[in-house]
Amino acid sequence: MLQTPSGGAGSGTAARDSGLMSIGTVLNVLREEFPEVTISKIRFLESEGLIEPQRTPSGYRKFSTGDVERLAHVLRMQRDHYLPLKVIREHLDAMEKGEAVQLPVVGRQRIGEDAPEPMRAPSVARVGRAELLAAAEIDEGELKEWESYGLIAPLEDGAYDAEAVTVASLVAELGRFGIEPRHLRVMKGAADREAGLVDQVVAPLKRHRNPQTRAHAEARTKELAALTVKLHAALVQTALGVRLP
Repeated sequence: MLQTPSGGAGSGTAARDSGLMSIGTVLNVLREEFPEVTISKIRFLESEGLIEPQRTPSGYRKFSTGDVERLAHVLRMQRDHYLPLKVIREHLDAMEKGEAVQLPVVGRQRIGEDAPEPMRAPSVARVGRAELLAAAEIDEGELKEWESYGLIAPLEDGAYDAEAVTVASLVAELGRFGIEPRHLRVMKGAADREAGLVDQVVAPLKRHRNPQTRAHAEARTKELAALTVKLHAALVQTALGVRLP
């Protein structure tokens, strides 16, 4: 259970008295469990209708404890179950109606066990170009530059994977430290090679004629991706001689 502070710097006396929190305070609360969450991510989830914070007369967002718990629940479903936003929204609606909700099982699965039924929802959530610019708080020129370096790429229909919002937000944050997009090409290349390795491992499962085996390939891909990300982070920390919380 998240422990929410009664107030924080800059949140205002009225907000403390009413138990409402600013977006900065919410970010600090969520980062205890979700270190990589950003303000842009919170704003994006709001734009997708997954959270509806109150607004002050001047337009500032104010979040209740219930809002923060809902945000945490959304982030857990993304992190632990790899669910697209459309499916998360359906789960939240069902929970509000008091209906039983069963999340898909991912992770390790022994050979011979029944694989989970394939989800009938889209494999990814998508955002339009304007939505991406607004959620990541960047301009058209920045997006075009990042696309030229291959850091972000639209899908075939011109939309973007929702993860592009996270990528854009992180590129922008690194830019404040003087790290330019051209410097990040080496990271993109490493990510592509890591993805290729995972694809090579699961390719035989994806080509299998048994639909349960193919469904198992998706779960195995997600498991390997999570392990690859953890290993990459650990190697970077080791090389720099630092330890992140």
